[in-house]
Amino acid sequence: MPTIVHFEIPSDDIERSKKFYNELFGWNIEKFPGLSEGMEYWLISTVDGKGNKAVGGGMMKRQSPQQQVVNYFDVKSVQESSAKVEQLGGKVVVPKSPVPGMGYMAVCTDSENNGFGIFEADQTAK
Repeated sequence: MPTIVHFEIPSDDIERSKKFYNELFGWNIEKFPGLSEGMEYWLISTVDGKGNKAVGGGMMKRQSPQQQVVNYFDVKSVQESSAKVEQLGGKVVVPKSPVPGMGYMAVCTDSENNGFGIFEADQTAK
């Protein structure tokens, strides 16, 4: 059964957001290396109440005023799940895209116009 495997938080001020979430939840937020010039992304590491590694996330500069937090769910196939999203009355907003060395993702909206992401793990993704 698909579950949340990643979340993304858009931010107008990365340093302010990093400070907020670090002080609120104790999250560790580190810049993700190796992206193309002009792209910046920060990885968020979280732990549960017992100190065990929990769901990780990311943070990036807000790209549009209406951009909100997106939760990504793991799926076996982004292509098949994207087709099913549309069959069920949702929309694929960002089609299948590679996340090099990690897998493939797409961003969708459900039948109520709520945004969410789907992610297919594949370390050979380029």
